[in-house]
Amino acid sequence: MTDHEISDFDLYLFGEGNHQRIYDKLGAHSASSGAAGTRFAVWAPNAERVSVVGPFNQWNGNAHVMQPRGRSGVWELCAAGIGFGTPYKYEIRARDGRLLLKSDPFGFAMQLRPDNCSVVTALEGFEWHDEAWLARRARLDPLREPFNAYEVHLGSWRRPWDDRVPPFMSWHEAAQQLIPYAVDLGYTHLELIGIAEHPLDASWGYQVAGYYAATARYGSPRDFMSFIDQCHQAGLGVILDWVPAHFPSDDHGLAQFDGTSLYEHSDTRLGEHREWGTKVFNYGRHEVRNFLVANALFWADKYHVDGLRVDAVAAMLYLDYSRKSGEWLPNRHGGRENLEAIDFLRQMNNAVHASFPGLLTIAEESTSFPGVTRPPEHGGLGFNFKWNMGWMNDTLRYMSLDPVHRRFNHQLITFSFVYAWSENFILPVSHDEVVHGKGSLLGKMPGDEWQKRANVRLMLSIMCAHPGKKLLFMGSEFGQWSEWREGAQLEWQQLESAAHRQLRECARQLNHVYLASPQFHGSDCDPEGFHWVDLHNPDESVWAFARRSRQDPVSPIICVFNATPVPRDGYEISVEQLGPYRRLFDSDDTAFGGSGYNQQLEVEASSNSAFGRPQVIKLNLPPLGAMFFAGP
Repeated sequence: MTDHEISDFDLYLFGEGNHQRIYDKLGAHSASSGAAGTRFAVWAPNAERVSVVGPFNQWNGNAHVMQPRGRSGVWELCAAGIGFGTPYKYEIRARDGRLLLKSDPFGFAMQLRPDNCSVVTALEGFEWHDEAWLARRARLDPLREPFNAYEVHLGSWRRPWDDRVPPFMSWHEAAQQLIPYAVDLGYTHLELIGIAEHPLDASWGYQVAGYYAATARYGSPRDFMSFIDQCHQAGLGVILDWVPAHFPSDDHGLAQFDGTSLYEHSDTRLGEHREWGTKVFNYGRHEVRNFLVANALFWADKYHVDGLRVDAVAAMLYLDYSRKSGEWLPNRHGGRENLEAIDFLRQMNNAVHASFPGLLTIAEESTSFPGVTRPPEHGGLGFNFKWNMGWMNDTLRYMSLDPVHRRFNHQLITFSFVYAWSENFILPVSHDEVVHGKGSLLGKMPGDEWQKRANVRLMLSIMCAHPGKKLLFMGSEFGQWSEWREGAQLEWQQLESAAHRQLRECARQLNHVYLASPQFHGSDCDPEGFHWVDLHNPDESVWAFARRSRQDPVSPIICVFNATPVPRDGYEISVEQLGPYRRLFDSDDTAFGGSGYNQQLEVEASSNSAFGRPQVIKLNLPPLGAMFFAGP
């Protein structure tokens, strides 16, 4: 029996929702040893007949009829003469007589949109060179390692210079251009949007049709493997956006797969997201839960990805998410929590962390649901990290204010520290914040052009120093003026201006300071690594705090922020010990397009304080600026 032949035990595990490598059994795989052809298998329990169709049989559903495996709902066929690269679909005759043409839910590749056939593809045989990377990943503590992700939609990061149609750069070109760019800027990870196959570019990849198929937009599955392999060799991790919350209702996809609500709920109050026009997975069905859990494992197994950022977790957790009264059904206890989705997320996280130590799972979760990053055995969901949407919303709101009004909104800066360690957080400034009329990061800022750039530098400095891992969407690092558009590349021509190059250099220096400073990354999730130095000065919109790590508890980094355009000379900052404090970073540096107001490369702590403090350093605070000083 080959690895792809389906045993009764495989069917048993799949039926109870626990076959972690079901993708090696269902789908299209090479036939038994010595036989040319392909073995097809698909789950369609309510079908009257299932056939494999394609150009090889002129789409004739009578030519390659599949056989059912008992009462498992699985149909299979070993078809001679069908090899790699062959497009195919399943023709499903529903019980009501309809004939449905469906792509393969477990297919490893699909045609480039607008075509939507599955394609017989082999994922075995790629020669990886990342053994050292994977071994190191497995033994590190992600809470104490730097994590600074560059979020990328490859189709609009950079377009090729030729006139190819469609106008997407390849994975090979991305390896030559994106990898060195991200490494030079000091990012630790790429977070890639829209990798699983999706029919509509404008969905950004959040309406997935091929959960097991890497998109054909940028090349073949092996091309994507090579890209990830080169990322790892360059020291970059790769995070994928993963979308288990919903799926589109396209005719060729999962919706009404065998003529019934198979992957989704039949009741629209449970099975539809009206806001998005999509279907909701039936997490209580064992085979559906298995489909998703195995998919999470699949990307780590076959493609060596380093993590999954799970989209729209809040929509999964709550039955009334974005629904009015009467549009949802309560759970068996009468509550609004989706108990089946909660069980699924716990199962997924347990499976991922047990099978792939060091693999990260990250929740985009916008509510106060408790224990998102707590282990399941302690009542949590089991994610490594959660996006800190509260910090993002408050900080962007604060930074968009005219500085004259910031004194009245000081709590927008300070409140995030009340809950900063309630979960293991990532601070996101993602694609969602620079579309749909929200303005680009630079465009959100108040003031003239110089002040706008100063405010972006201040914002990036706040993000660097605040406890929590980091994520920044592409284009924000150099201050793109326009909102993100998925149909066009970033405005790279703006880098012909020194002001945009200087802004990017500021982002680069901040990233490298974060990388090099365990006081920052080593205590992102540790309340012992933070204490306030200056909290109560809203009138001048100044605040300061210290960061330290368990690895280096003696030498803190003092972080000072001035959110007004008014310089403040001789501003006293309390410190714990005497000695020299070296300037580590200044967002107002002339190299970043700043005024260069502060000339204090090193300051000596003194016990002579006008306010009776034990010891202080006296700083000349630059306008709309942030400074980090490393202690003795």
